[in-house]
Amino acid sequence: MEPISTTVSATLWVAFWIVVIAALFVDLTVLNKHHGKVSMKEAAVMVGAWISLAVLFGGAIWLLEGPHHALEFYTGYILEYSLSVDNMFVFILIFGYFAIPQALQPKALLWGVLGAVLLRFAFIFLGVKLISLFSWTIYAFGALLIFTALKMLFQKEDDKFDPQKSTALKVLQKFFPLKTDYHGENFFVVENAKRFATPLLAAVVVIEMSDLIFAVDSIPAVLSITQDTFLVYSSNIFAIIGLRSLYFLLSGMANKFPYLKYGISVILLFVGAKMLLSHTLPVPIAVSLGVIVGILALSILASKIFPPKTA
Repeated sequence: MEPISTTVSATLWVAFWIVVIAALFVDLTVLNKHHGKVSMKEAAVMVGAWISLAVLFGGAIWLLEGPHHALEFYTGYILEYSLSVDNMFVFILIFGYFAIPQALQPKALLWGVLGAVLLRFAFIFLGVKLISLFSWTIYAFGALLIFTALKMLFQKEDDKFDPQKSTALKVLQKFFPLKTDYHGENFFVVENAKRFATPLLAAVVVIEMSDLIFAVDSIPAVLSITQDTFLVYSSNIFAIIGLRSLYFLLSGMANKFPYLKYGISVILLFVGAKMLLSHTLPVPIAVSLGVIVGILALSILASKIFPPKTA
């Protein structure tokens, strides 16, 4: 495990925020023009654009901070992006449960992304501080990842995420009665001097809670790669800002990669073991990058070569 580093220049932090704000503005403008009706081809182009943006930013890190920091950024980005795929399938379930119209899905995803940008910073800062103050927490994070990986591997269909059972939804209903119909893009509606929450707000609240749960797994995973606050946060956020496009791509091909979740589980097992062995058997960053990319490629290839039989 590399020692904690905070050597990145202020220039990179400024450049990072400029790029993120510009990317979010462009993403908002493009997707809102489509009113949620995004074809798979358009979604694939946008996903490719966000990946290219991350590659270019990694190149800037390479020039300013050197190849080692750049490899840590790329590895963290690929790891976070791959873990986000499972998150997207949960978003599909949430939108299906609340029957979110296509035209309103981009707005729900936007608020989900903005919330994730803020929550991830708090989680990452806390995680880095914990490891710097208490070295044993890296073993706790590693054990958590292995537990999550095993849970994913042996998860039954009946155990999958159920929005109806979400704690966030139950808490929201304690404060506001919930309407069953939509009122445009409004989160609230007032009827007979009484304020009601709309299904759109309920979906956003459940999305935020699901992202919080996923952050508990994904942030320790990236901390296994690097403990530099900037690299952990920037790789996370570059993965997150492309999630809206990724959602529209995956919603059209949700069943085409059935073995992807097993690949993600194996990746979590690998990074969990990497954290547990970090002080006795450190794994070079280039090896970690190769293993993560290789597992993803094999799981996608297996889905194409050995598609499961449909009922």
